[in-house]
Amino acid sequence: MRVLVTDYDFPDLELERGILAEAQIEMVAAQCRSEQAVIEAARGCSALLVQYAPVGERVLAALPQIGLVSRFGAGYDTVDPAACARHGVWLSNSPDYGVGEVATHALGMALALIRHLPFYDRDVRAGTWHYLSAGTIRRASNQTVGILGLGRIGKRFAHLARNCFARVIACDPYIIDGDFPAYVERVSLPQLFETADVISLHVPLTDETRSLVGAALLSSIKPGAVLVNTARGAVVEIDALLAALDSGRLAAAGLDVLPSEPLATDHALARHRRVLLSPHAAFYSVEAEAELRRKAAMNIVQWAKSGRPAYCVVQGTRKPPAE
Repeated sequence: MRVLVTDYDFPDLELERGILAEAQIEMVAAQCRSEQAVIEAARGCSALLVQYAPVGERVLAALPQIGLVSRFGAGYDTVDPAACARHGVWLSNSPDYGVGEVATHALGMALALIRHLPFYDRDVRAGTWHYLSAGTIRRASNQTVGILGLGRIGKRFAHLARNCFARVIACDPYIIDGDFPAYVERVSLPQLFETADVISLHVPLTDETRSLVGAALLSSIKPGAVLVNTARGAVVEIDALLAALDSGRLAAAGLDVLPSEPLATDHALARHRRVLLSPHAAFYSVEAEAELRRKAAMNIVQWAKSGRPAYCVVQGTRKPPAE
């Protein structure tokens, strides 16, 4: 059996190669940036290990021998789950590998912004030394933090944030009341944006959430609020975000993810004085990266052995090749 790693930005693939080799699975690697590149590189392969490469109808139609697509990560917005279902291809992910990392990254961004740390740093380096150089600061323990999406990461963020803020509110229409922690108050989407001093996004990218945070919601946001996005870049309309920042209604934004990555150095976000950026790094720690890669590779091993990956997003019908 042969597996294609369609693309990767890890320093090497020795971890994956070792896991697959132990299961007597051959691994080949490429750096595919298009569906056509995936099609060409995956000839003779039975499974795909995907980081960012696009895998949709065209790829699966052209590669009838592919039985499993395993994604490095919890999200799978570059893979078409409907196409996988139509073709009987299993789709798997690594949903729980970096929960603590993303939650602490989001909280770190939020606290840095409400305490003006990046702005103070900029001012000090420019020769300005005064505690009011970046504007006034309100006490965090008097503020409300709002969470959009109360899944694994949203819950972890809530658990961490409750010790810093006066009130924790959240909106998630897919979570029942009994799954809301006792210290988290359930609110509607409009209430979240109208009430919270800090809003942290923790939703997957779906048709429902794409461009969800746009002009309408941002125009209703509490004046002076801070927005943090460590979820998916396309959840936020960047032009609307910039307009809210420039109007002063939105005080600052912390963005780890963007609709198009990497960010061009001349982009307005890169030049904006009230934006804190990181390079899609919220997931990262040495331990989380190893866990992510191990789980993604083990999905393939377990499918090869049992016909089913450990973390199933789409249940397929295709079986691993007979030895």
